[in-house]
Amino acid sequence: MDEFNADVVENRIDHMKYLPDMEVIDSDVMDQVISAMNEYDYEQYTAKDVKNVLAKERINREDFGVLLSPAAEPFIEEMAERAQLETRKHFGNSVMIFTPLYIANYCENYCIYCGFNCHNKIKRAQLNAEEIDKEMQVIAETGLQEILILTGESKTKSDVKYIGEACKIARKYFKVIGLEVYPMNSDEYAYLHECGADYVTVFQETYDSDKYETLHLAGHKRIFPYRLNAQERALMGGMRGVGFAALLGLADFRKDAFAVGTHADLLQKKYPHAEIAFSCPRLRPIINNDKINPRDVHEKQLLQVICAYRIFMPFASITISTRECERFRNNIINIAATKISGGVNVGIGGHTGEEKGDEQFEISDGRTVKEVYDAILSEGLQPVMSDYIYV
Repeated sequence: MDEFNADVVENRIDHMKYLPDMEVIDSDVMDQVISAMNEYDYEQYTAKDVKNVLAKERINREDFGVLLSPAAEPFIEEMAERAQLETRKHFGNSVMIFTPLYIANYCENYCIYCGFNCHNKIKRAQLNAEEIDKEMQVIAETGLQEILILTGESKTKSDVKYIGEACKIARKYFKVIGLEVYPMNSDEYAYLHECGADYVTVFQETYDSDKYETLHLAGHKRIFPYRLNAQERALMGGMRGVGFAALLGLADFRKDAFAVGTHADLLQKKYPHAEIAFSCPRLRPIINNDKINPRDVHEKQLLQVICAYRIFMPFASITISTRECERFRNNIINIAATKISGGVNVGIGGHTGEEKGDEQFEISDGRTVKEVYDAILSEGLQPVMSDYIYV
């Protein structure tokens, strides 16, 4: 360990203690999620348990755990058939298309697996209002009506007002605006909702707090409970929807996936109006660290997780990102995913061809919006640019 890293490790703050500017809400959701995850023993289930679950019309949380277990792996075809049935029942043949727009890559966190981490030597950049407008105009010309705005996690460089201005610009071009930025307090989420944001996605990365502590060495992101409660604060701030994810491969992916589903289920019950969404990202290589890759979670296991999400929460949206290859993405929209990205660039300012900052990670599927649109049609499905109308 070099002198710098040794100093960081030596001076790490308590990852379970809120910082002064962090809102503490009256909620027991985190305690319920962590308790359920700790009690989840996926080795106890058998093939008989899996068959019994797949025979049920609706499944509960324990059944969800059965479908995530190793015992369910031999039943992946049956799970896929059930997931496809639930998808068609609740979403028809529709598949939403969106694209992410990275407007800044400055970050104050030291997360050892992320290309944006504050100590990684990459080209940093932040788009100004004019540049954001140009990027969004180019994206809108592809026909897209939904955009996901992303920043690095730096409240200094990308403050709430800066993100709010990006939302206001986006409202000129898009019907649906999502955010994947640093966690905020409920009043800040309320402000961004007023600026035009519809939903918020937060990757917890891992729900294993001990593992989380070893991966997040510095910055606001180090505070585990504040991040875990972000979706609830977003709903308290008036957001229409919230998205959940663990970065599969950081810790025990079965326990993380179980925690993701439990977290989403608890908030759905507490906030019945909320639109719930899942993302299923695996680790990808990053700049200056090509050894990071998704070798711990194989495609078959990823498919198992996605199908389990769909069967457990049939009304939830499921996004399949460009972290996965074209072949897998084409297959999964036939089974369970209801949202897919197209025309993706994960650098800063790449949509206009004038990339100003480095990317967060390497993508696997570089197809244009039209190519993704045509691929959806070729699968006998219906590409949809927006499913929401403001009145």
